[in-house]
This record gives sequence, C-alpha cells and structure tokens, in this order.
Amino acid sequence: MGHYIEVEKNVKLYVEDIGEGKPVVFIHGWPLNNKMFEYQYNLLPKEGYRCIGIDLRGYGKSDAPWESYSYDQMADDIRVVIDALGLEEVSLVGFSVGGAISVRYMVRHTSYKVAKLVLIGAAAPSFTQQPYNPYGIKKKKVNENLAASSMDRPKMIAAFEKNFLAKKLSTPLGKWLNGLAIEASGVGTIKLLESLRDEDLSVDLAKILTPTAIFHGVLDKICPFDFTKIMHKHIVDSKLVRFEESGHGVLFDEQEKFNTELLGFLQS
Repeated sequence: MGHYIEVEKNVKLYVEDIGEGKPVVFIHGWPLNNKMFEYQYNLLPKEGYRCIGIDLRGYGKSDAPWESYSYDQMADDIRVVIDALGLEEVSLVGFSVGGAISVRYMVRHTSYKVAKLVLIGAAAPSFTQQPYNPYGIKKKKVNENLAASSMDRPKMIAAFEKNFLAKKLSTPLGKWLNGLAIEASGVGTIKLLESLRDEDLSVDLAKILTPTAIFHGVLDKICPFDFTKIMHKHIVDSKLVRFEESGHGVLFDEQEKFNTELLGFLQS
C-alpha cells in the first residue's frame, strides 16, 4: 500500500507501507528511491515488521520542488511522515546519503519516535574530504559529477553504477538499478548531490545516544570503509558490522548476511 503525504505546501512525498507490526522506516540513497529495499520488504513483514519506505523529495514518485534539498529539510520531511502515520518506536534505516540524513534527523529532532538506528554505507561524517575526514572523496570529483548530471545524466549514472558493488553486476540487476536512478528528477539529482558535497555531520555524531548499527562494505569505493573509524568512535552506543566482500551496495553484494544482521539488530 502506498501513501502520498504532504510535507509542506505543494510538496507531497510517496511512502510505501508494507506489512504490520513494529515500524521500520527506510531512507534510500542517491540517486535511487525506496524500491532499492525490495529484498528487505520481502522478508521483514513475515517477521512482524511494518516496512515504510520514503521516496525523498525529487526521487521516485515524490514531488520535485526546485528548492530545499538540504539535510535539515529532508530530516523535517521524515518527521512529518512519522507524525502523519502515527509511528512509535521506529527503527530508522538509512543507506548512503539516506544514512547521513538519518544522522541529521536524530540530532535535529532529538531521536523523536526512534528507538534504533541503522546506518548502511553512510556518507558520514562527510562525503567529501574535510580536515576531520581525510577519507572522503575530493570536491572536484563531485563537481565533475554535477556537471555531468546537467549535461548527460544517464551517462553519469552509468559511470556511478560501476563503483556501486564489489561484485560484478548481473545485466538485469544493473538495468534495474539504472532504472531506479533514472526515475529521479534532474533537479533532485543535482540538488541532493550538492548537499552531499557541502553538508557537515562532524558535530552530529556524538549527539546520537540511540542504539546504532553501522553496516559498511570493506571494499566500498563511494563511502570508504574508513568512514566507520569516525562514526563508530563518536556514536557512543554503536555496533560496527563489517561486510568483507561488499562495496557500497552491501544489501546486494551480501544480501543474505545483510538481511540476517539487520533482522538480528531489529530483534535485539
């Protein structure tokens, strides 16, 4: 079942809502949408969980306003969805930039209604190189992707895909992921990538007191595994789970292990 929820005047988000039970809210990565969690939606409802997947503004079936793609705005949108659906004791699961947005939500909204946090290949404490995060990618590379997004977005997405997994993409899976990325609006693709380039979570991490699982691929070429050195150090109640054979897309590279670890953390 799907909902459209108005998060501000003239901006509605599409929210997938599957199953009954304890709520798990999924926040997708750039430039995908909630459908990336299909293989978690297939599992968790059988185990007594309600899966709620939000298409961020500009992505999937959600509206794509011209402005407002900051982490603060995205966090505020999540708050509206949680209130609109009357959710309690939420497990918040964020992938890549969705993980970064989830971090901002936890601090900006003081963990409102969230009992557990799961960060998957999170772009934290920053996506780009900073004095506090020497492991990030260079801003020059992000700017090149921004320019490519403005000129030939399908080509940029195809190049991005090549670094997404450690394992070779099957042709059907590659086409499926490419299709999810193409569904994104042009403006959303660019504006959220600008936020990825510029946002800073260095002071946010230590303010998270909620039990947190950090799932990260050792072979990640997009958000390097070294990011976990900072996240695990500063999030006090955090557990680090290494995915030795995974790149950025751990939920595809090691799907069985990922689902087992996710379910285990939710049940703990």
